[in-house]
Amino acid sequence: MGYRIDTNCIHAGYEPKNGEPRVFPIVQSTTFKYDTAEELGSIFDLKSDGFFYTRISNPTLDAVEKKIAVLEGGVGAMLTSSGQAASLISVLNICSAGDHVICSGAVYGGTFNLFNKTMRAMDIDFTFIKPDCSEEELNAAFKDNTRCLFSETLTNPSLVVTDIELLAKTAHKHGVPLIIDNTFPTPINCRPFEFGADIVTHSTTKYMDGHAVQTGGVIVDSGKFDWTNGKFPAFTEPDESYHGTVYAKAFGKSAYIVKARVHMMRDLGAQAAPMNAFLLNLGLETLALRMERHCSNAQKVAEFLESSDKIEWVNYPGLKSSKYYGLAKKYMPNGTSGVVSFGVKGGRETAAKFMGSLKLASIVIHVADLRTCVLHPASTTHRQLTDSQLRDAGISPNMIRMSVGIENIEDILDDIKHALNNI
Repeated sequence: MGYRIDTNCIHAGYEPKNGEPRVFPIVQSTTFKYDTAEELGSIFDLKSDGFFYTRISNPTLDAVEKKIAVLEGGVGAMLTSSGQAASLISVLNICSAGDHVICSGAVYGGTFNLFNKTMRAMDIDFTFIKPDCSEEELNAAFKDNTRCLFSETLTNPSLVVTDIELLAKTAHKHGVPLIIDNTFPTPINCRPFEFGADIVTHSTTKYMDGHAVQTGGVIVDSGKFDWTNGKFPAFTEPDESYHGTVYAKAFGKSAYIVKARVHMMRDLGAQAAPMNAFLLNLGLETLALRMERHCSNAQKVAEFLESSDKIEWVNYPGLKSSKYYGLAKKYMPNGTSGVVSFGVKGGRETAAKFMGSLKLASIVIHVADLRTCVLHPASTTHRQLTDSQLRDAGISPNMIRMSVGIENIEDILDDIKHALNNI
């Protein structure tokens, strides 16, 4: 019997047998015993399943990976040590030196830096496009060596809603997969595979955890992309480090996520810790409940800010005044996230004074916490960007990113009113 997504948040990934722990345990062991060398060798050769070293797989991680795969509707998932590691491996699993990637210019600043700085140094070329570019502009960005298209469902912090179907259709026309970072909406509010995306990533540090107690990421494979179309020899030619295994032939629809684990994770070692996976699962169990409250509170905050004469502009896709309202209703009809961006009249100094006057909301780098928090992106998370790059990412000097928590909405609004009265 198939369950609905909020039930799967609680039950998917682990089904205890008679006499086993109701809550899956933290398996902290780095290694696992076998009776014969042949059994262990078979796992090493990818001929049988099993755990042998936590860098590759671990029972605690496995249960959480299975749960997230169910929530996103994929064939498999792999936890990583951070969202940055998930972004890195999701692309590096496909691309090598000399390849080209198209990416939305409005992605999270850390992702932009990873691609524009570190991965360029690996000789992987990137073209950054306007997040809401036309189909013609998008087509023009493709090259013969383009190997994937990367975007976010809902960009951080500019809150651009991506037209996933358009990106997927265009990517597939050029024979490459679409990778979508679905961190802000989570699968509760959007399941990108249903709109044509091929691979999904998350910073699980954010809403999936929701309590700011673990750093992590995840990659989820839809199992729908055809890696045998001639553009991806790493999936169709023998991998001599595994005795000539051909991933597409040996693993079929799971070829991408298997290669990510046994090749990328084997060599990069950016694994999640079992304790972190355990803590992440506690967050996942209440994800559906929390996202409903985050979105409800954020909608009310956005509407209040829009009515204030001390606020220059408000950006929240749930507002009818938002240019992305139509796309938000298409892709995220039950809400987008708890994040609201807005500009305080008076510029950078007034924005800083407003934030300093908040009592309930905390000034922190983190976002998507159950506690309300605020940030000034231009001087923190995106400070490495030029003014031109900031504009391309939709960030202005007076922008404040408020991550609305799940506290009582009247307390949140009272805190905002108090701060506005001080400017």
